[in-house]
Amino acid sequence: MKFQRREPEPAAMQLAPMIDIVFLLLIFFIVTWQFSREEMDLKIAVPTSEEGADPQRVLGEIIINVRTDGTVSVWGQQKTHAQLGATLVEIASQHKNQPVRIRGDASTQFQEIVKVMDVCQRSGIWNISFATQKAPSE
Repeated sequence: MKFQRREPEPAAMQLAPMIDIVFLLLIFFIVTWQFSREEMDLKIAVPTSEEGADPQRVLGEIIINVRTDGTVSVWGQQKTHAQLGATLVEIASQHKNQPVRIRGDASTQFQEIVKVMDVCQRSGIWNISFATQKAPSE
């Protein structure tokens, strides 16, 4: 008895699932980019520093923006010091050692930054850092 040898057809690469995955990744990165852009207030020019730490963000870090006139915004929403304190108390009760980065404008009065630091400390947040940018090389 002679058996026929059946060889499977060569596997073709399926493009439709690959295109779907690429579009899903593209949507994911666009959405996350939009959220990170909302956190950074573009009207703020942070001070320059020659000796600054690595600008890498910590996972779950809260960014507090302090404008020149002293207004405070978090997650794209303006908040009073009382509202900021209530938000931070709620977050600090759920997360130990919650990191906070203060982005103060270079021309903001230091007293406004100190007020935000006081609100953070009253809320139980001690892991505070400040945003700076590298000084332009001459």
